[in-house]
Amino acid sequence: MPRPMWNVPGRDHDRDHDFEPWVEVIINQLKGGSMQLDMLSIVGMPGIGKTTLAQKVYHDPSVTSHFHVRAWCCISQTYNKRDLLSEILACIDQKAQFSETKEDDDLPDIIRKNLKGKKYLIFLDDVWDIEAWHTLKISFPDDANGSRILLTSRDHEITGNRHVVQLLTDDESWELLQTNVANARVEVYPPELNVLGRKIARNCKGLPLSIVIISGILATLDQAGWVEVLNSLSSNIVCDTDQCKSILELSYIHLPDHLKPCLLYFGAFREDQAIPTQRLKWLWIAEGFVQKNESKSPEEIVEGYITSLIKRSLVTVGKQRSLGGVKTCHIHDLLHVFCKGKAKDINFLQLSKEAFDGPHHLRRLSYGSDLKYIAKSRIFFTRIRSLLLRCNYFSSKDTDYMLSFVFVLKLLRVLDLGNTEIGYTFPSELCLLVHLRYLAVKFQGRKLKIPSSLANLSNLETLLLTVHCFDRAHCLLPDALWNMQKLRHLHVYGAFIDIRLANDSLDSSSTLYDLATFSTPKFYLGQSMVQMMRKFPNVRELKCRLLESEESTGESNAIAEMGFLTQLESLKLTLGNVTAHHIEFRLPLNLKQLTLEYFPWNMISTIKEIHNLEVLKILQPADGVEE
Repeated sequence: MPRPMWNVPGRDHDRDHDFEPWVEVIINQLKGGSMQLDMLSIVGMPGIGKTTLAQKVYHDPSVTSHFHVRAWCCISQTYNKRDLLSEILACIDQKAQFSETKEDDDLPDIIRKNLKGKKYLIFLDDVWDIEAWHTLKISFPDDANGSRILLTSRDHEITGNRHVVQLLTDDESWELLQTNVANARVEVYPPELNVLGRKIARNCKGLPLSIVIISGILATLDQAGWVEVLNSLSSNIVCDTDQCKSILELSYIHLPDHLKPCLLYFGAFREDQAIPTQRLKWLWIAEGFVQKNESKSPEEIVEGYITSLIKRSLVTVGKQRSLGGVKTCHIHDLLHVFCKGKAKDINFLQLSKEAFDGPHHLRRLSYGSDLKYIAKSRIFFTRIRSLLLRCNYFSSKDTDYMLSFVFVLKLLRVLDLGNTEIGYTFPSELCLLVHLRYLAVKFQGRKLKIPSSLANLSNLETLLLTVHCFDRAHCLLPDALWNMQKLRHLHVYGAFIDIRLANDSLDSSSTLYDLATFSTPKFYLGQSMVQMMRKFPNVRELKCRLLESEESTGESNAIAEMGFLTQLESLKLTLGNVTAHHIEFRLPLNLKQLTLEYFPWNMISTIKEIHNLEVLKILQPADGVEE
């Protein structure tokens, strides 16, 4: 097997071609060979690049087209069978919803039925021992159609067709470090650092992750700093993962103070989770991590924080945004373990999957287990500021436990229930948490009505509501919403927002000057649409649905006036039931990204040239042609 070279997390790299021999060999084995269900494993010590290699295989176009179904699941050392199977089922069938009334033993059967007769690829990342595989394998049918299991593991006893990833040689280590430092530095580093660099690379013991992390440190230091790093590594000569842990500690020490809490916050998420950076940034802002700057918005400042962590090779880019920037990101599992441990040691964040028994002065909790335990432990949380629930499912009893628990959390600033459906109605108890800055909640059903008491949350900056429904749902927001002057981000996912106001309310309601991102309201073509949009004049990202109003119904021509939204950079328009043959769009001159959904071509062609437009997306044109 050829030896791979490793690129910097989060950036493109011209040495990616060195992966190609490995990728080609594994892909050929996935696609060829026996028609019976077969397992391939990529084995090696932590930090050596197993997941990186597997990702390249999993996402290769020839693999995505070869298999009918693909699913990705991270196992890790401590795992919950139900959570893992639910995660696999969600990949196989995104509309699948596991009922609380079913037993855990039903899940393997549901997955088998979904996979029956299909050629599938299941990727199990970070399998610690063979028992995890034995727990899951009953879910995967063998229909003799060429289906495959691909897994990564540090356990060399794992069966199947094994591919062992080797450590880098001294020369390969130096080449990797040299290239990564050069890419991360603004100026060229002096040649006299080469001797120090070779010694530092050798002390990384051929472990790619250690070299990449060290590169991020060295890129910010002068020669004296390089000497300090070398001395630190030389005095901590340990083996394997312990050596890598000492490098992670060194990297944390060299972080600027304002970036340390941002890095540790990654520990609140699941291992190997693809984290939406927009949501992450809103959380950081709500937590108070962002240093104030009169010339920049909090969102602009926190964008720089993400960039800094990427340049230091601590954060890995997942998906990119159309307009540039990072859409999703994650951290390596060893760094995730470090963040959890460090956060607990300094009482920054506590993670728990079971009953909890302290400390009383806890400020942040990320919890992912049975809520009856957390309800019984609520005496320990009276001073808590942030709660992130990572449960994948709620029963009605769980909702009761959660609400009884929330009653005592009077100081909460961050409440994230966005991964867990809590029922069909918005709990009025949440409106008592007057210090909230960030609230994310998920619901079921076709229609969601938000109580007017929501306006009690006068400090709220980010409100994220998700409605799970097989068809597009509707969300009715109260008029009192316009009194929430600090609101910066308002999003309802899976539902259209009905925010129609009576004429007298339009004139008397307040203007949300700080609202920067908004989705997905319904607007009715005509004067009412203009009046409504003037209530958030500084919006930068907007997704909305256009409908006919009473005044525009039957007209052959209609006007969509939006030119006054001078700060708007990204706009998505979804066309509803409109009988007008022609709509004149007056769009902002600063618009950079425009997405049109369900628009007929004759309307698309009438959109006048937008000089600053960089991205145009056309989704499901009404004429039946998709671009």
